[in-house]
Amino acid sequence: MDIFRLDGKIALVTGGSYGIGMAIGTALANAGARIIFNDLKPELVERGLAGYEALGIKASGYVCDVTDEAEVNGLFEQIRADVGIVDILVNNAGIIKRIPMLEMTAADFRQVIDIDLNGPFIMSKAAIPGMLEKGHGKIINICSMMSELGRETVSAYASAKGGLKMLTKNICAEFGGANIQCNGLGPGYIATPQTAALREKDAEGNPHPFDKFIIAKTPAGRWGIPEDLAGPAVFLASDASNFVNGHILYVDGGILAYIGKQP
Repeated sequence: MDIFRLDGKIALVTGGSYGIGMAIGTALANAGARIIFNDLKPELVERGLAGYEALGIKASGYVCDVTDEAEVNGLFEQIRADVGIVDILVNNAGIIKRIPMLEMTAADFRQVIDIDLNGPFIMSKAAIPGMLEKGHGKIINICSMMSELGRETVSAYASAKGGLKMLTKNICAEFGGANIQCNGLGPGYIATPQTAALREKDAEGNPHPFDKFIIAKTPAGRWGIPEDLAGPAVFLASDASNFVNGHILYVDGGILAYIGKQP
């Protein structure tokens, strides 16, 4: 099983201070990686440091805006000075704005694209020179089922995640010959604090309509949990995936394979 170990590797998880980002950071740490993460605000970095410490994980956190190329370049310079060259980059930071298309402003659309698509481009561009220097590297882009599907109110998010899928394939095409593997991880609907309101029961104990919708659409019959992403993330970060490149691994309980039950 040593092929799955990450001992001696330095992993950077963007937006890794809570939720899916922290779950992935924790999984990589448990496989032996040294965890670095960033977030947009100092209080989020402090939250992340406390969270990792509570799990017995030594992590380093930095404040950085993934959409600011100068800040990102400075981040990689600082990480190199403090810890070393990044071996594994997980582009997790992202936002979603659930706004009907005709009500969404161009500014809102651009903001989602900037964070969810330009951010991974800027981060990858900054990480790849060090990976070329070391002769290997792993980039994991957190895609989405919306990399494949459309849905009401998420035109910007789906556009960004569809673009991220193709950025993943293009990084593979450009740098696969340099022993850099770039793959996507596509979570399904994951039970996190951000989705808690969609899973709350009403006063009579009836499930939220969206909760019922997701359960009915998921062959596994449940929401995912952040820990469901642990094994796939370690696989894509490890030598076990050295001949896997440009692939999107969907961890969705089977939603994308399922047309739904007949009424």
